[in-house]
Amino acid sequence: MQRLSRKPFTALASSAIIETAPLGNSRRRFFNAAILVQTPLQPNELIEKLHRIERKAGRQRRCRTWSARPLDLDIILWSGGRWASNSLVIPHRSFRERSFVLEPLSQIARDWRDPVTNFRVSQLLARYKKPRRLHQAG
Repeated sequence: MQRLSRKPFTALASSAIIETAPLGNSRRRFFNAAILVQTPLQPNELIEKLHRIERKAGRQRRCRTWSARPLDLDIILWSGGRWASNSLVIPHRSFRERSFVLEPLSQIARDWRDPVTNFRVSQLLARYKKPRRLHQAG
């Protein structure tokens, strides 16, 4: 964990890295992981710091959604529960429907609760994986 800790972050846990197919029009595959950090930063300060890290890694924020990028850092959950501003909503709006988020998140925070649904991360992952019935027209 010490390798992942850099001020103002203290790494508490990290998941394995998983390879996934892209969403949208990107042709390259992605590598996803989750990390649990402790920081004195508030969410709006934290997202600004994460964006600076992305820029240092070569990311250029453009209007195109789903485009390939060298690094994409998000805040999925926060120990304070919910947060909303013009540029940030916590919990992340789409995390419940994305296995590439739920899989690594369940490795490090399986018992954390989603403040919107009150489901644990492990329950959200189980619900995501549950086979869905197709309705027949009729």
